[in-house]
Parts: sequence; C-alpha cells; structure tokens
Amino acid sequence: MAPQSASGATADAANAIPGVDEIVSSPNLRQIANLPKQAPLNATNSDIAFQGNYAFVGNYNGFVIYDIARPSAPVIVSQVLCPGSQNDISVYGNLLFLSTDSSRSNDSCNSVGQSATIKESWEGIKVFDISDKTSPRYVKAVETDCGSHTHTLVPAKDGTSVYLYVSSYFPSDDYPDCQPPHDSISIVKVPLGTPTDAAVVATPNLFPDGGYKGSNTSATSGCHDITAYPARDLAAGACMGDGILMDISDREAPRVIDRVRDTRNFAFWHSATFNNSGTKVVFTDELGGGGAATCNKKVGPNKGADAIYDVTGSGDARTLVFRSYYKIPRENADTENCVAHNGSLIPAPGRDIMVQSWYQGGVSVWDFTDSANPKEIGYWERGPLSATQLTFGGTWSAYYYNGHIYSSDQKGLDVLEIDEQSIPGAQARHFTQLNVQTQVEYRD
Repeated sequence: MAPQSASGATADAANAIPGVDEIVSSPNLRQIANLPKQAPLNATNSDIAFQGNYAFVGNYNGFVIYDIARPSAPVIVSQVLCPGSQNDISVYGNLLFLSTDSSRSNDSCNSVGQSATIKESWEGIKVFDISDKTSPRYVKAVETDCGSHTHTLVPAKDGTSVYLYVSSYFPSDDYPDCQPPHDSISIVKVPLGTPTDAAVVATPNLFPDGGYKGSNTSATSGCHDITAYPARDLAAGACMGDGILMDISDREAPRVIDRVRDTRNFAFWHSATFNNSGTKVVFTDELGGGGAATCNKKVGPNKGADAIYDVTGSGDARTLVFRSYYKIPRENADTENCVAHNGSLIPAPGRDIMVQSWYQGGVSVWDFTDSANPKEIGYWERGPLSATQLTFGGTWSAYYYNGHIYSSDQKGLDVLEIDEQSIPGAQARHFTQLNVQTQVEYRD
C-alpha cells in the first residue's frame, strides 16, 4: 500500500504567511527570551546539549555555553572559538565532544580550511574538559574516516567509558582519508578516567550490499545521524537513502536488524527519534539539504516531512512498518528555507509528543500517539528573513528541557514557554543531562 499523508493541516493556518520577521504562534507557545549570537561565534548555529543549568550550543565557529538557570534570562558563560563545521555537540560528565566535518589544516582550534584531497587534512572528533564552564580545555582529537558530520553518545554498560558513533558520508576517490565504498560508521571509545586515550575501536560495515544505489533518493554512502536508546539496546540510523534499526547490545558491534526505503517521497534520510516505549521511530527527510523552500504548495505535504514507523515484532524479528507522514500545516513563503529538522520528545506518559525545528518554518509541537494520524498541537515561528530572495535562516534544533523549549536559531538562542495544560499529562521532568540523540526513558 502506498504511504498516505496524515497532516493535521487547517485551512486558516496553512494560508497564513507572516510578514518579514513577524512572530506568530499558537496560544499555547510564547517566546520568553532571545539572546543574539555574539562574535566570533556568529556563524551558523547547530545542535544543542544540556547539563544541569547549562545549555551547550554548537556553532560552525566553535561552541557556546549558556547559563539557563533562569530560562527567561539566559547568560553566556563562555565562548570557545574552534572552527570546523558543523560542530555537532554532546556532553557527558566533565567532557564535551564536537564533530568536525570540514577538512582542516590540523586538529587544533587554530586550524584553517584545507582541501580534503591533501593527505594531511584533518577531520574527526574533538574532546574538551568542561569541569570549569568558564574556561573549557581542549584535551584530545581523534581522526575518523570521512570526518564526523554528527556523532551519537552511547554510554558503556560498565560505566567506565562512553562510545561515540560517528556518522559521515560522501566519499571520493580523490580523498585519501575518505575512500569509497564508505558503508560504515566509526566507533570512538572514550575512557572517562583517561579521555586522552580516546581512540577508534571499530568501523562496522552497516551496508555490506552497498546500501541504496540512488534515484529519487540520495545514494547511501554512510549515515547522516543515529539516535541510540541505550536502555533498550536499540538505535535508529538515518543513512541518506536508507532508514535502519539496529541492535546495540554489543556497543562495539551494532547489528542492523531491519532496513526501510521510501523512493517515492524521501530525498535524504536525515535523523531519527524513538517514542518513549521504543515502539515507534520518526524519521525526517531533509529535502534540499536545509537550504531550500519546501514547505509550500509546489512541494506538497509528503516531501521534506517526517515519516512515522511502528516497530513491530521482537528481537531480531523486529521490523519497521510505515504508518504516515507529518509536515507542518502552514504554508511558508518561497523565500524561506523550510524542511523537517532536529527535535525531541516532550515527556507525556501514555502519549507520543514531539517538538521539532523546521528552519524558517519555526518550531512545531505535534502528537503522534496515533501513528496513522499525527496532528500539530502548537507552533511558534518568525516570518521570512526576506520578502524578495531565498535566505538561509531559522531554527536548527528545538528541544524540550525541564519545562521549556530551547531553539538554536540563526538569530541566536530562543527560549519558548509552553502551556503544558494544553498537553494533558505533560510533565516538566528534571533531567540532569540531555543529549537528544541519546534517548533517556522517562517514567510516570
């Protein structure tokens, strides 16, 4: 059966395009803070990690640590200049990890861009000590094949180390450190007591058959992002032309137990999110690479969207079964880059609710408890940056953390307050640490 749309669109919402920089929202979401980017960290904002009263925001020029003890008045604690797109970020204890996926002259924070055709070029993982939030200290670099576009933190079962599942793609015969075929991920092991011993310990091949060869969908040459659910020994990978489900009970030897494709509507499998019970996966399609206007009538409701899959069966017989698509029900201007991007669950026992970034499409809160009929229950967005030309901007990641939504927008850090009474059962859980691609189970 061909996948059918399950958008929660309403005619009024879909037809309302705000003016340039005009803020519009549903009644249950409101902005309570915006802290603009500050030089030299005024490049593209990327992902967010959280720990205690701090938010850590990646930026193509490095990373910023914010004190969010008062969500309505975030304060910059420190800025670390360390260029190397896209600086995907995670934290664990006193350690912070950054992904470098642009060829650099060396592994230092003083490096400059350099062609990947040069053997000495460097890409990979950087490790920082953040025990002093006002003065992070760079302690280790680990080079990985094809760099590190994103990484996913997976704690070891014995608690003595963490693993980083490193995703990268686009190999070339011209790149000495990124040769095709590149059907693998790199696994970096970081001993917590001696992080300077961090090293690649495995490069498992996830696609022995080479993965999807490409047509309407990007050919698979690695993964873009992986989300792990360590408590359930599961991970879901968004791998360009393939979506995969993995068993990660052996942290150094993940096994693919199911694989799905959508050659009709998905262009680029970008990211994945489990529901709290691990019985569903939301995959996102980053049609246009984040730089195109895809939230319009021309593209329609099923492309550049989310796809909801149920996880059926048990053990190695678990399979991913498509149920529906979700896309924001508001039409965007042709000058706005808009596509499904990074989001997280909102803790609501018994329900499946997610908050998600859509670049200039803004922040959407939506319910996928009924896998076949997802619906939006809240939104917040700025109008287009320009009325005359397509301009990159908007929110890269929007995550729920301890009662508020934090968004790494290209205009800076946005903090949104949500009326949790509009989400029956929602709870302002007190997480002490949150890396969204390392899902943590919440309980009633």
